[in-house]
Amino acid sequence: LFTPHFVSKHSLSSASFSSFIILSHPQSVQKCSLFNTGSNSWCELSLSLPRVLSSPLSSNLLSSSNGLLCFSIPRSSCFVVYNLLAKSLRRVNFPTCLFEYESLSLVSTDNGFKLFVLSSAGSSNQALVYSSTVCSWRRFEGSTQILSESCHQKGVFYNGCLFFTTLEPFHVVYFHLESGRWEGSTAVLPRDLTFVRVVSDGYQKLYLIAGVGTSGISRSIKIWELGKDEDQGVDYWVEVETLPEMVCRKFVSVCYHNYEHVYCFWHQGLICLCCYTWPEMLYFKVSRGTWHWLPK
Repeated sequence: LFTPHFVSKHSLSSASFSSFIILSHPQSVQKCSLFNTGSNSWCELSLSLPRVLSSPLSSNLLSSSNGLLCFSIPRSSCFVVYNLLAKSLRRVNFPTCLFEYESLSLVSTDNGFKLFVLSSAGSSNQALVYSSTVCSWRRFEGSTQILSESCHQKGVFYNGCLFFTTLEPFHVVYFHLESGRWEGSTAVLPRDLTFVRVVSDGYQKLYLIAGVGTSGISRSIKIWELGKDEDQGVDYWVEVETLPEMVCRKFVSVCYHNYEHVYCFWHQGLICLCCYTWPEMLYFKVSRGTWHWLPK
């Protein structure tokens, strides 16, 4: 999406430009549902994927970022990053022949892409980063305790780092993609949280989405924005929105209070909340401060 030709041809002011949310299923690789945020409607699209990606038994869609899709090809010991618009692909060989990993996050920028992978090697966790500009992997030892059982949660790219949330006791931690250093956020989390997720617009803002309640039951769902006191050099969370009560009741009933199935992502000014066990999507339009359900 960042190539000069594409930007000049499909600028945001152009009526022909549309952005989509892609809904995929492991057993249906060739066909995907696309939600057009401009027309507020779903459409079916038959993807003309390369042969290496066309079989549901041979490939798995792992992550996406700005028009790039990352698949795993287990039998080939590689990942494949596919450009949906240019219909081009790049094979990224696993860093080792027998490579096992827990989580992968794809980050595309204006000068290429990076793959971030968490892997267990023996008793220690490792973080590995692949850069498309140098076509090589870098390995970083001693990663902190994150994700473990929360494999659905991808890293959230913000300010040159990937942000993650831990299981209870909740923390927000982040990984510097360049230096390979792990740090914990200094911003104190709100109290009485039942689950925690983060989303980002990629550059300027980081949001915290969390359930608030007791005994693992969410009585409300709120959104906070990360702020910074420049004088004190301290980060803090500022509450910006609360999910309306009736909508909250429906969402938590959909999850059956099993919040490990909840995932969130940012898309074109929307904070989207989803549940892996329910085919509906809730989103918050940041500019208007309004909540909506995407049509089924």
